[in-house]
Amino acid sequence: MSWGLAPGVKDADVSSDHVINEDEDASAEAVDVTARVLDAVVAHMGGAARSGQQDMARVVSRAMSAREHVIVQAGTGTGKSLGYLVPLLVDCARRGNRGLVSTATLALQRQILVKDAPAVIDAVAEHTGVRLRVAVLKGWSNYLCLNRISGGYPDEDALFSLEGSDTEKSDAADRYATDSGREIIRLREWAKTTDTGDRDDLTPGVPDLVWRRASVSKRECLGKTCPFINECFAQRARETANDADVVVTNHSLFGINATGDTDLFPGINAVVIDEAHELAGRVRDQARVDLSQSLVTRVARTLRTHAKISVSALEKGAIALGSALEPLDEGLLVERPEALRDALIDVNDALGQAGRELKNSSVDAASKTLARAAIDELAEAIAAWSADPERMITWVTRPDVGSEHLNLAPLDVAPALGSRGFGDRPAILTSATLKLGGSFTSIAHDCGLSISGQPWNGIDVGTPFVPQSQGILYTAAHIPPPGHSGPSPQVLDELVDLVRAAGGGTLALFSSWKAAQAGAQALRKDTEFPILMQGEDTVSALVTRFREDTDSCLVGTLSLWQGVDVVGHSCRLVVIDRIPFPHPEDPVAQARSRDAERRGLNGFRTVSLTHASLLMAQGAGRLLRSVSDRGVVAVLDSRLSTKSYGAFIRASMPPLWPTEDPDVVRSALQRLRDSSGDA
Repeated sequence: MSWGLAPGVKDADVSSDHVINEDEDASAEAVDVTARVLDAVVAHMGGAARSGQQDMARVVSRAMSAREHVIVQAGTGTGKSLGYLVPLLVDCARRGNRGLVSTATLALQRQILVKDAPAVIDAVAEHTGVRLRVAVLKGWSNYLCLNRISGGYPDEDALFSLEGSDTEKSDAADRYATDSGREIIRLREWAKTTDTGDRDDLTPGVPDLVWRRASVSKRECLGKTCPFINECFAQRARETANDADVVVTNHSLFGINATGDTDLFPGINAVVIDEAHELAGRVRDQARVDLSQSLVTRVARTLRTHAKISVSALEKGAIALGSALEPLDEGLLVERPEALRDALIDVNDALGQAGRELKNSSVDAASKTLARAAIDELAEAIAAWSADPERMITWVTRPDVGSEHLNLAPLDVAPALGSRGFGDRPAILTSATLKLGGSFTSIAHDCGLSISGQPWNGIDVGTPFVPQSQGILYTAAHIPPPGHSGPSPQVLDELVDLVRAAGGGTLALFSSWKAAQAGAQALRKDTEFPILMQGEDTVSALVTRFREDTDSCLVGTLSLWQGVDVVGHSCRLVVIDRIPFPHPEDPVAQARSRDAERRGLNGFRTVSLTHASLLMAQGAGRLLRSVSDRGVVAVLDSRLSTKSYGAFIRASMPPLWPTEDPDVVRSALQRLRDSSGDA
């Protein structure tokens, strides 16, 4: 493998035993220290050496030294978080650099902060003499606002002003005996004891509606004029992160930094993106804005209430916008109607007038801040509309009758990620599923590595599992291809037969809510096993019950295709009802496919096939979670075998032993059922 690729080189898929050509003098010591620190951390945790983890740490260390990008596919069981944390922290300690780690999930953030980072910090200190600091940074509204919870914002609920003795407060709480009222009071008490004000540290949590009444967005923050500025949780978190050697954040905040004008992570020298398969989607989601009559009306109401200014022009603009949106069909908006353009010109003009009047308003600072925040929110949405239509996805949704929303999102987030998110800093992108169709090209393009101006390469460090020996990939090739009306009787019959053969222990993954309901109904009707249906309890509670009852079946939709981690006999069969291509009317997929076609690419293969392949890889990855796991992944979609694109999808999935023989797979499941997990 040649590490020194020229910028723009698309892909070089390698295995972990290739030699990287580079300046050995610049990296040999870092690689050596990294190896010794990794050994110490693994020993401290009572673990055993893993070749894939060692390979990953070595590759990441070399990439840091060479200031280059690398994509690392690290299968389940590799221990990838240590595989990048150790070389990152070693680099920070030896060079005085600052690092950034971005994740998609709270669970992984907590694992890093509570379990992995402390052990690595100790080992790095022992081997380098430098004790590093690691901090987490989240969006502003994730932190409790002491000013808002204390009634510092105008027109808040009377609950914010409860004072007096405990008895008086109790009496007041009884008067405001609502669920939200009790939760607000609990938040006020929690504010006295919490060190972080971080919503994720509150147990049990509170509903979103309640939290919104106890937090503010960055726009709504009073800043230096706030009476609680010296105690502000959000400000303290920002300061702590700025002083830290390594900052842990989430993909949404990383995306805000990449697509915005403010540098939220100053002085960062290296970036690690864990769960990188979700990066582009999360960044596009956080950049999405919507325009609607209700939004403009709400902004007008906020300005009238808090800024005491005339908003008649803005209210007229809201009505015009609603009238322009009302006749439009839901879905991708290819052409922008003149009436819609004119309405948004009126709204923009009225907003500018309101902004000028706000400057002369004599209301208090809190009221003016809330008014300015409302103006900025609407201005951001209008700015998205005013951007180059060829670079934006524009579509209409109708959540309720007469409630039309105009949605806008960037077509391609790769330029922002490649230039501002990564730039010339070494970037490490890692996940268990990055190699789609046997190549890293898709993830490199979507995440901006291909246009960052820096060399990049891809490596698959494998997994400690032996998928060919531990699992079977069964494709029900005898079933007719799926239609558009939900699972066919043949699919439901096959599902029931497979679950019976396995004796339960099934994770059934469906591509739609309607299909999942049909699957759960069939299993409840024709089997005796406990059927756990997504939506009937929290996901965490359902997964816990699924893990504890080895004969139960967990049925759900796309949110269960990732993140369900059940080791052992409880999950011995994973059923996938159909290849999860995007819906034909999905506006984001439609727009991206049209763009691919304009660039001379195949829209289906570039967008829909890669999307489905990633989900298939994630779904199949639910089966093997340890070296002792055994089981079957059953795909009830014959297209996996009969269509030419099936090979691309199969190449993206774990390399399980393949079969299309119904008798073979049923016999295997019966043996597995009878083994009681000892196989």
